[in-house]
Amino acid sequence: MSHTTAARRPEAIVETACPLDCPDSCSLAVSVRDGRIAAIDGSTRREVTGGYICTKVRRFTERLYGDARLRHPAVRTGPKGAGRFSRVDWDEALDAIARQINDVRARYGGEAILPFSYGGSNGLVSQDTTDARLFRRLGASRLARTVCAAPTGAAHAAMYGKMPSVTYSDYQQARLIVVWGANPSVTGPHLVPHIREAQRHGATLVVVDPRTTPLARHADLHLAVRPSTDVAVALAVHRHLFEEGLADTSFLAEHTRGAERLRERAAPWTFGRAADVAGVPADALMRFAGLYATTSPAVIRCGWGLERNRNGGSAALAILALPAVGGKFGVRGGGFSMSDSSAWNQPPTWIGAEEPATRVVNMNRLGRALTELEGPPVALLFVYNCNPAVTIPDQNRVLAGLQRDDLFTVVFDQVLTDTARYADIVLPATTFLEGYDIARAYGPASLQLVKPVVEAEGEARSNAEIFGALAGRLGLTQAGEPEGDLDTLCRVVDSLPERIRRDLCEHGVALPDFGGAPIQIGDVHPRTPDGRIDLFPETLDTEAPGGLYTYRPDPATGRFPLALISPASGRTISSTLGELPRPTATLAMHPDDARARFLEEDDPVRVFNGLGEVRCGLTITPIVRPGTVALPKGLWRDATVNGSTATALVPDALTDIAGGACFNDARVEVERITH
Repeated sequence: MSHTTAARRPEAIVETACPLDCPDSCSLAVSVRDGRIAAIDGSTRREVTGGYICTKVRRFTERLYGDARLRHPAVRTGPKGAGRFSRVDWDEALDAIARQINDVRARYGGEAILPFSYGGSNGLVSQDTTDARLFRRLGASRLARTVCAAPTGAAHAAMYGKMPSVTYSDYQQARLIVVWGANPSVTGPHLVPHIREAQRHGATLVVVDPRTTPLARHADLHLAVRPSTDVAVALAVHRHLFEEGLADTSFLAEHTRGAERLRERAAPWTFGRAADVAGVPADALMRFAGLYATTSPAVIRCGWGLERNRNGGSAALAILALPAVGGKFGVRGGGFSMSDSSAWNQPPTWIGAEEPATRVVNMNRLGRALTELEGPPVALLFVYNCNPAVTIPDQNRVLAGLQRDDLFTVVFDQVLTDTARYADIVLPATTFLEGYDIARAYGPASLQLVKPVVEAEGEARSNAEIFGALAGRLGLTQAGEPEGDLDTLCRVVDSLPERIRRDLCEHGVALPDFGGAPIQIGDVHPRTPDGRIDLFPETLDTEAPGGLYTYRPDPATGRFPLALISPASGRTISSTLGELPRPTATLAMHPDDARARFLEEDDPVRVFNGLGEVRCGLTITPIVRPGTVALPKGLWRDATVNGSTATALVPDALTDIAGGACFNDARVEVERITH
C-alpha cells in the first residue's frame, strides 16, 4: 500500500488514538475539513481520556503542516550538520540505501549496520514489525533500547514479573498517595484529577522530587531529595518498618522471598543517615515513614525520574518493595503503579524472523559506538523513531560520530531533526494522523486502533511500508509477508487473542483480561516463576556494583558541585515537537545558589563540566532545591545560545542494573558570561 486511505468528507470527525510517549494514550476526536485537520480534541471512547487532551497533542498540526516537515526523500548536498539536501524520488533513495547496505555487508559484515530507534511514541505496527524483520535478516548489530525505563523495567520484572498496576481511577480509594520521581502534570495528566479528588476526600499526598512540581505545591509533605538519593530514603522507610515491628510478616512469609536480605541491606539506614545523604530533614523522613506504616489503602506512583542515576535500579527496587513489606496489597487503591506496557503478556510473534546472536550496542553509548567501536566499525547508521543528537548522553561525542565522513547515515523521520541534519539520506515518515497503528497505553492499560485521518503530506510513507520495500530490494522478503502498514496491521491483529481482536475491530479499543481496574494480589498476581514477590533478585544483585540496595555516592562533586537534572516539560514529548517555536531555554537555579555565584535573573550563563558547556539564560526560582539546577528535557540545539543541550553535560555512565542512562548524574558549575 503506497498511501493510506483517509477521511474524504468535507467535514468529518474521525476517532483515533494518540500513541505518543505518555502513559495515558488518549482517545482522540479529530476534525477534518477540506482534507486537512482543523482541530484535535479528546474523545470519550476511552474513559480515562474523558474528552480532555494535553496542549502538546492539540498543537500537533503545527508539526504536521509546519516548515520543518519532511515531505520528500532527499540526499545531502552540503557538509554533515549543515542540513542542506536535494530532493530525489523514492526509488532513487531506496536504491542508494540498498547499495550502501550491500556494500557495507560485503566489506565488514552485517554487524557494521546499526539500526537506532526508540519506540516510546510508536505502536505495535510502526515499530518492531517490518523494521525488526529487515535488520534481523541483515545480521545487523542489535540495539539495547535503554535510554528510558531500563532500570525500573528490570526491577519491576525481577520483583513482580511486571504485575499490572493500580489504575488511575482507584487512586480515589487511597488514603495515602506517594508520587515518587514523577510529574503527572506534564507526563500523564489524567492521573492528576483522581489525586486531587482523593485529597478532597481526605487522602494525604506525599511527593518525592528535587523540584516543586505542581503536585508538590499541593502536597501534605514534599521531600525535595538530592538527585540519586532516592534509594537511601526508601531504605530508611524499610528499616523503620522492619525494626519497629510494622512489617507485614505474615504477608512476607506467604507471598515473598528475599525479605531477610532486604532487611539486612536496609539496617544501616537510620533516618539521620538517610537525611544527611538526601538533604532533607530527618523529622520529615520520620513523618513519611509513619504515614506509610499506619495508612491504608496506600499507593505509590513510581516514576522514571528516580532511575536516571547510578543508583537507579536499586532505588526502583527499594520503592517497589515498600507495598510488600508494609502490607499494602489486597485492597482497592493499595499497592503501586508502574508501566503497564507488558500487561498484555503478548510476544511479538508477527515479526517473522529470529533475533540473531550479533553484538549488542547500548544506545546510551552511541558516541563511543560511532567513534571507538571496532571489529567491525559502525559503517551504516539507520536512525528512525529517534533523535539521538539531542537525546543521548555525551552529546559532543555523538555529534563527533555523526560527523564522520566514512559513516553513511540514513534518517527516516517526520521532520528535519537535529540528527537528520547529519544524514546522507533523509526519508519522510508519516505521523500517527496519517497511518495505521495500534496504540498501547502503559498507564491504564489499553490497546486502541489508530487510523489515518488525512492523506500523508507530500510523499511521506509509513515505517512498515519503507522497511518492507527495503527488504524486497535486498531479497530478504518471503512470500506472503506484509509490506505496508495496513497489511502489517492485519498481521498484528490476527496474532492477538480472539476477544482482544474482536474488541479492537468492533469498538476501536480493548482492555486486558483483568479489566481496567485490578486489585494487586487480588485480581492480579506476580508473574515471577514461582508466583512470589522476589524482594532480593539474585541475578540483579550479581549485576549491581556493590550489590543491590547499595547507595553509591557521587565520585565527582568537588569541582562541579551542582546536580543538573533535565525533567520533562509541557512543550515536548521527549524531543518530539522540539522544532516548534519556543523562547530561548533558561537554566533554573535556586536563589541560594545564585547568590553564592553573584548571579541575577536573566543573566547569560555558562553551564559547564569536563564534557562540555551550555550557554543560555538564567531563571532564579525556589522550584529547584539548593544544589540542583534544571534544563528542560527534549530541547533542540537551537534552543540554546551555543547549540548544546543538557545531554552535552551528561556522562555516558550506566545505571547499576540494566544499562540505563545516568542523566541526573551530570555535575556542573555555572558562571556568568562576561564577554
